[in-house]
Amino acid sequence: MTKSNRKAGTRPPAHDDLVDGLVQNAFTTMTVLNQVCAEHDLSPTLLRVLAILWDRRLKITELAEYLGLDKSSMTGLVSRAEKRGLLQRMRNADDGRAVDVVITEEGAVLAQRARGEIAGALRPVTDRLNATDRQRLQLLLQRMQAVQGDPLAGDGSESR
Repeated sequence: MTKSNRKAGTRPPAHDDLVDGLVQNAFTTMTVLNQVCAEHDLSPTLLRVLAILWDRRLKITELAEYLGLDKSSMTGLVSRAEKRGLLQRMRNADDGRAVDVVITEEGAVLAQRARGEIAGALRPVTDRLNATDRQRLQLLLQRMQAVQGDPLAGDGSESR
C-alpha cells in the first residue's frame, strides 16, 4: 500500500493507486472526525450512532448488528449516551419485548453541530472539486457503500 513497498521505478496498477487514494482520504477524514469527537467528548462510534438515528429509530439489536458490536457493548454505549441526554430507549411498537433507541433533542442538536464542524473542516478538501465533481464523487461513494451491503447506504444518514 505504501510506495516504500514498491520496486523502484515501477508503477503500481491503477487499482493500487485507487486504494492509496481512498486510504489517504480516509486518514484525512478520520483526523477531522477524531478532532470533532474529542471537542465534544464523543467516541467516533457514538457520533456514528447519532448520525444513524438522526431520522430513524432502530432496535438496539439492529443498531448493534449494523455497527458490528455485540449487544452488551451497544447497551453500554446507549446507557452512557442516555446519561448525557443524547439518546433515549423506547419500547418498540411492534414487539413489546424489543427496545428502540432514539435520538433526543439534545442529541440532535449536538449531531447537527458536529456535522457543521465536520463539513467546515473538510471544506478545504471538498472545495478543490467543482460542483459536478462533488456530486459525482458523492454518487460513487454511495455506490461503493451499497456494494458493501450497507443497509443504510444511499439515504444520506451517515453524512448527517
